[in-house]
Amino acid sequence: MLQFLSDNSGHRTALVIPIEEWNGIKSKYPGIDAIEGDLPQWQKDLIDKDLKEIADNPQCLRPIEELLEELDKED
Repeated sequence: MLQFLSDNSGHRTALVIPIEEWNGIKSKYPGIDAIEGDLPQWQKDLIDKDLKEIADNPQCLRPIEELLEELDKED
């Protein structure tokens, strides 16, 4: 079960996933837990672009459960 953490204003600030799912992600993407440090500006720009597109087209969003089901099918 996924858990969201929110600040006092109700804005989501973090996502907690079960360790079993994290371990599954790590097995599919070795080295993912070694990623650290600040993102380069070009990656921040891509994220900002994606967030704007999501804000402009919220009907395109799907529940995270659908993504996790698709990832499970790839095994």
